[in-house]
Formats: sequence, C-alpha cells, structure tokens
Amino acid sequence: MDKALIVGMNITTNTNGNRGKESFELAMDEMVSLVKACNMEPVGRIEQNMESANTATYIGAGKVREVCEMVRALEADIVVFDNGLSPIQLRNLSRELNCPVMDRTSLILEIFSARARTREARLQVEVARLQYMLPRLVGLHDALSRQGGASGSMSNKGAGEKKLELDRRRLEQRLTSMRRELEKIAGERETQRKKRAESGIPRVALVGYTNAGKSTIMNAMLAAYVGDEEKTVYEEDMLFATLDTTVRRIAPPDRNAFLLSDTVGFISNLPHNLVKAFRSTLEEVREADLLIQVADYSDENYMEHMKVTEDTLKELGAAQIPMIYVFNKADLCGMGEFATVQGDNKLYMSAKTRNGIDALLTLITGKLSERYRDCEFVIPYKRGDIVSYLNDNAVVHKTEYREDGVYMETNVSCIDAARYGQFALSQGVSLK
Repeated sequence: MDKALIVGMNITTNTNGNRGKESFELAMDEMVSLVKACNMEPVGRIEQNMESANTATYIGAGKVREVCEMVRALEADIVVFDNGLSPIQLRNLSRELNCPVMDRTSLILEIFSARARTREARLQVEVARLQYMLPRLVGLHDALSRQGGASGSMSNKGAGEKKLELDRRRLEQRLTSMRRELEKIAGERETQRKKRAESGIPRVALVGYTNAGKSTIMNAMLAAYVGDEEKTVYEEDMLFATLDTTVRRIAPPDRNAFLLSDTVGFISNLPHNLVKAFRSTLEEVREADLLIQVADYSDENYMEHMKVTEDTLKELGAAQIPMIYVFNKADLCGMGEFATVQGDNKLYMSAKTRNGIDALLTLITGKLSERYRDCEFVIPYKRGDIVSYLNDNAVVHKTEYREDGVYMETNVSCIDAARYGQFALSQGVSLK
C-alpha cells in the first residue's frame, strides 16, 4: 500500500475563495477519507495559510522544501494536494519533490475508476480522466528533445514534440469515440425514461452526500416490499460505492407503486468534468417527481454535506423538485431504536437496522398522493389486459364480475385515470 502525504492550503483573504478555518478542516479530513478510499495510507499532513495560491507551485517555496523533507522522513510514495492543480503547478511540484503528485481531482478520478462497474460508468470516468489529462501532457516527455529544426512541419519537430503531438491526437480520437458511445447510451436511457413517464408510475430518487446510506435504504425498501434478493444493489461503507443509477419498482401491499432510483453520491468540489460526464446518469434526478435527500446524521458535518447536495441539485436543475429529508444513522446519536417523524418531510431513522422504512413509505405515499385519485371502472371482458394492468399498477379496493364487464374500485394515477376514462362509470373519469 502506497504511503501518501497530504498537503492543504487555507486561503486566508476575505474573498469568496476563503473557505474559513472550519471549512478547511472539513476539507482536510475529507482528503484523508479520499486517500484511504484510494487504497493509500495517509502518513502525514502539512497545512499552510496564504492569501493566494502560488502560481508556479501552489504552496510557497519554503513550504515546498518542508514537504520535500517530510517526504524523505516519512518515506512517502506520493504527495496529494487538497485542491486542483494547474498543469504547470503539477509539473513543477513533481520536479521539486521528486515523487508522484496528485491533486484532489485526479484522486477522485482514481477512486471513480476503481469503483466503476458498468460499461457506462467506465466510459464516463474515462472521458473525465482524458479531459483532465489533455492539458497536462506538456512536460511528460522532457527527457526527449524538443524542436529539431526551424519550425513548421512535423518533420522539423524533435522526438519529444512529436510524441506530445501524437499523444494528444490519440487522446482526442479516443475521447471522440467514447463520447459517441456515451451519446448512444444516453439515447437509450432517454427512451427508458420516456417509457417510465408514459406508464404514469411516479419516480422517486435517492440523493445525498457520498456514503450517507442511500443504497442501504434502497435495499431495505426492496427487502420490505419486493422480496427479490436479485434486485438488491451494491452497498458498502465507503466513498462512492455506487456510480450507476439503479431504478427499482417498489410495490407495497395496498399502496400505489413507484419507481425508486439510487444515484451516485455527491461530494464537495466534485470535479466539473465528472459532473458533466455523469450528467446523463444524473438526468434520473432531474426527471424525478420526488427527491429523498439522505444525510448521515452521525457525521458532525452533515449540515455542510446537505448544503453541497443542494448546490449540486441546483447545478443539475433539480432544486425545485419536492423533497423528503432522511437523517440516517440516527441510532448512532442516542435517538433510540425507533424512527422519529417531524412534519411531512423529515425522518430520523436507521437504514441498517431497517428501523423507519415503514415511516419513510408513509411520507413518500403522502407526498405522491396528489398524483392519484379514486376511480370506478367497468372494463369489458375482452380487455383483460387493462384489468391485469390495473391489478399490477393501481390499488384495487373492490372487484366484481358483472354482466357488462369487470367492475373495479381503484386508486390510480391521474395519467391512468385519463387513459382509461372511457371505461369510467360516468363521463370522463369517475371520482369516488
């Protein structure tokens, strides 16, 4: 396991870039978690307060020497910086420290690359990684010669310059190819979303900071109301355990069914390239009828994590969607073993112990209730497909077999009510 030395800088000016002491400490603690998630051992951390970052080396010249000494003393294999580094900063630091250097963006990309399981997730991570690498190719072939002649054609360029140009072309070609494949997958996702929208089944999405317990809640819902172990999603106590949006149909007894989505977790300063690359996956969030924001209530910084989630939702254009707030892991905070509901949109629970799942379902169905109405239908016997559909997708209170067809008292979605309005007992849709 590689040993990592973490270096952080707190910008001390009162500009918008000032993170403040508390925010800086939170960012540094998070860097420790990210380093561990990347299968590296954090062996030390160095901090510096400056009014602005050094253009050439991010940290000051004296601090560079201090880091270099610390690398030798701790026998660190790699130095990780708490923020994004420019290409020139990355190159200069690698030379000065004489060891590999990573910034926050490359660290998160490395974690995403290790966690990606599906073809789509791997493509999205690779696109973000190549976009990150393109401007950083300069300096990778310093051992080779540069300009070999006057200027102009490729034949006058030195071996290093030729290699640089060829590398850049290969990366751009690969990027173009992967973007085309992602566009195709995005088109397939859009078709799936349209079919789900046409079905009239409400869509609910789990969102929140990484490792807050979204996948655990999804699996608890599946265990309670579906009972199919093959439909469970991967869950683990780690950052970014889930990189793929998974959709499952939840159909509780005597309740209307809905589609529940488990989405990729958010994190502060999530690299823009990653947000852009995962935009098609996160479209599921923007198309949802209801969001469930999951927060780790046992984490003392959960309020900051919720703020990051809300900022990311704004960036995705999903800030206006109705939301339920679930404060998970409440059992670790001395709140007892029973779930606590506050109002119609707040729940303190423990997904791991499955305590609070019924209360969460009640909140969800309450929020979605306005999308349903009580209707009475008489379905002709030749339209058994509609009877079967309503049995699967609506709450059926009563069924009678009459001379003119199957009489059904149901609670259905407004879309299905309008779709089968011709079979209602009265003109249009019959409201009970």
